[in-house]
Amino acid sequence: MKMHRRNFLKHTTVASSSISLTASGLFGAAPITVPLPPSREPATSLTGAVDNQIGVSTYSFSRYKDERPTVLQCIDIAADMGFDGVEILHNQMDDESNGALQALKARAHKLGMTLMGFSTHQGFLYPEPERRQENVDLTIRQLQLANAMGIPTMRINTGRWGTTRSFNQLMEDEGIESVPSGLTEEMGFEWVIHSLEKILPKAEEYGVVMGLENHWGLGRTAAGVLHIVEAIDSPWLQITLDTGNFFENRFPQLEMMAGSHIPITLVQAKTYYGGGRWYTLDINYARIAKMLRRVGYRGWISLEFEGREDSSTGAPKSLEILREHFSA
Repeated sequence: MKMHRRNFLKHTTVASSSISLTASGLFGAAPITVPLPPSREPATSLTGAVDNQIGVSTYSFSRYKDERPTVLQCIDIAADMGFDGVEILHNQMDDESNGALQALKARAHKLGMTLMGFSTHQGFLYPEPERRQENVDLTIRQLQLANAMGIPTMRINTGRWGTTRSFNQLMEDEGIESVPSGLTEEMGFEWVIHSLEKILPKAEEYGVVMGLENHWGLGRTAAGVLHIVEAIDSPWLQITLDTGNFFENRFPQLEMMAGSHIPITLVQAKTYYGGGRWYTLDINYARIAKMLRRVGYRGWISLEFEGREDSSTGAPKSLEILREHFSA
């Protein structure tokens, strides 16, 4: 049974999972330490099936009526379209002051929305220890930002080798990049694992679950993602599953990730109305929804609209499709 966000809120009392986080960690004081957040309880149908709540990444609104709205405006747009929550893309933020962070949180609360994800960039594929440490420090800073906004999960990457200079070329090459001369993938995995292990205590301190995404670099394949998260095996490093980042054997790789004993912390769902900006994939969401129900995934679905159609029409179409398949 489908239920719109506002109707859901009207008929259901949703208790906060005591994630009343402050931004104290941004100013030197010890931040509030919270336990690992439990799975949110979505609406359940009479058959026992579960509705996944549908959020949207601010990345989806990079072109909205031929403009580029601010993150604050993206929250308003998402609420008006009927989404349940918003995933913030760090690169779109133009103000990281505490006042700006609290304004985002307050706006979402006022509109009955949840800030449910924080999508960030970092990279650990550098032979120089100091460059890896810079990215460790960057990721810790990003965890602080997520803490301040009350966001429970943060998308992270392994980074890229950098041998393909142009992202457009990388997309033409289907994400495949050559390993620099004198280096090996085995070295890269060691650097990524060691770097993330250094970050884990801060993830726990700030109460933010990191989600390693299948997103180029050593995360281009399911095997690469699982090699890292299963080696670390921490509740503070889980999986962000992107439905549109596998070029070959897409569904078997998605199944491989979903079948891991490491949980999925967020699903990013791609759509391509108007044709993709770089490529267009035919994604079977009925099949993906069935797979996720089979493994007991009860968490958020976050739309990443990547079509050439204006998001003012492409995002609502995408929401309709996702509601159809992820509602019980």
